[in-house]
Amino acid sequence: PRPPFVGVRIKSLEAATRRRALRTLDLFLSSYQDTFHLTLPKVSGPDQVTALVTVLEKLEHGYGLAAGTLRFEIQIELPSAILAADGTATVARLITAAAGRCTGLHYGTYDYSAAAGVAAAYQSMEHPAADHAKAVLQAAAAQTGIHLSDGSTNILPVGARADVHAAWQVHHRLGRRSLERGFYQGWDLHPAQLPTRFAATYAFFRDGAPAAVTRLRDYLDRRSGGFLDEPATARALAGFLRRGLDCGALDPDEVDVPLEALP
Repeated sequence: PRPPFVGVRIKSLEAATRRRALRTLDLFLSSYQDTFHLTLPKVSGPDQVTALVTVLEKLEHGYGLAAGTLRFEIQIELPSAILAADGTATVARLITAAAGRCTGLHYGTYDYSAAAGVAAAYQSMEHPAADHAKAVLQAAAAQTGIHLSDGSTNILPVGARADVHAAWQVHHRLGRRSLERGFYQGWDLHPAQLPTRFAATYAFFRDGAPAAVTRLRDYLDRRSGGFLDEPATARALAGFLRRGLDCGALDPDEVDVPLEALP
């Protein structure tokens, strides 16, 4: 079956790759005009986002597409896309420059770490520089409807059995860590990372579902339990359960609370 979404990652709009990026996008649109996700990599500032918006407007007109059809995700791979020299949060300006077309922000583990001066042996999704960047992303995207994606690990589950198992342990741990920090998507670089992606995701929701159901039931029934949950927390509990249902980790009969009662 077809995956829930497909897309294309073009080259950067930096001078060296700009023409190739636009040519790829035009060629892709000439043969595929169904809904797809476009990813713009290595964004250094709002000007590149503004330029892409202008290009998309022209492509929509040229291909007879409705205004606003073409939207994109921004890959954050440079510190300048997080913090500008004047101290402002660049990523918030990127979202504004997208004029409503930005659907996602992706953290690029290795390009970002290298640009920040982190030695190769210590480049990781859990490096303090990575956590800082992702915290800024999270704050900028909060309540905008923009999806967030954590980065990847380049420790691949290939080779000898012991090496595969060790790589799986790393990938599973990092995947679970991302979920606990509110990043519900991530990049996988190898098909053999999919088993631990599913395992980490399903375990995260299944581990948390019983308590979430109990707390939400107590909240809706106005019962006093071990938690004093406020409306915002109740919405978060409902959101957790909806995500578990949507990804298939939970079955509807396991979530016996009226989620529709909460926004």
